[in-house]
Amino acid sequence: MRAKIKDTELLLIQGDITEQDTDAIVNAANRELILGGGVAGAIRRKGGDSIQRECHRIGGAEVGGAVISGGGNLKARQVIHAVGPRMGEGDEDGKLGRATLNSLALADSNGLKSIAFPAISTGIFGFPAERCARIMLEVTCSYLSGESRLRQVVFCLYDSATLALFEKRLELLRSDL
Repeated sequence: MRAKIKDTELLLIQGDITEQDTDAIVNAANRELILGGGVAGAIRRKGGDSIQRECHRIGGAEVGGAVISGGGNLKARQVIHAVGPRMGEGDEDGKLGRATLNSLALADSNGLKSIAFPAISTGIFGFPAERCARIMLEVTCSYLSGESRLRQVVFCLYDSATLALFEKRLELLRSDL
């Protein structure tokens, strides 16, 4: 599914985020920036250990924050590590919104034109996928309605059920675009 927000294409697809040929992909990171399982583990396996070494040098990030590293052997030349919330820690919606917003702003401030997101925090962090879709898409649409140099934002979702939730939410938002 595609939508246009000012000069930016918003694209929802099902696939492997590590295969995205965007300027950056977003890692659903933990505070310590340890590339263990889930999206982070896949990024480390495909991108190589240089990404983890760079994360060690960065040292960590707060929940809701985002930091950037090189992309190692990935097609994407950068990885934005967005620290999403764990369910039960409090203010999860606000933290997910800030992680999304900070990722977009970091991409813009680094002159990137394209970025691909996963459904942050919906894996082992236990965040409900439907809430994730609402928050991430609302924040992204609002951000892109302002001044952004991003030309493409992709939500690369791992399974068809999550893709369907994002498509349903984007359809509801389309009337406001």
